[in-house]
Amino acid sequence: MKSIKAQAVFPEPLLAEIQKYIQGELVYIPKLKDDYKKWGDNTGAKKTIAQRNDNIVKAFRAGTSILQLAETYGLAEDTIKKIVYGNR
Repeated sequence: MKSIKAQAVFPEPLLAEIQKYIQGELVYIPKLKDDYKKWGDNTGAKKTIAQRNDNIVKAFRAGTSILQLAETYGLAEDTIKKIVYGNR
């Protein structure tokens, strides 16, 4: 997150009002709720994990054991169980 000078962003009356409450400190101003992106939207991680989970479920239904899936995908057996039993 980069820092921006308040004088460059806020009109003078608003800056004067803010200075009544805080001066010389860093303040985080959050995005509007409508501007938030869900986890994985920027990187595609959500889509990648969904595809991986689909592959795990298909392999399990084809007879691959939970232990073998855990070793193949580098996940805990409990995680594999949640994936294969949670997607029925």
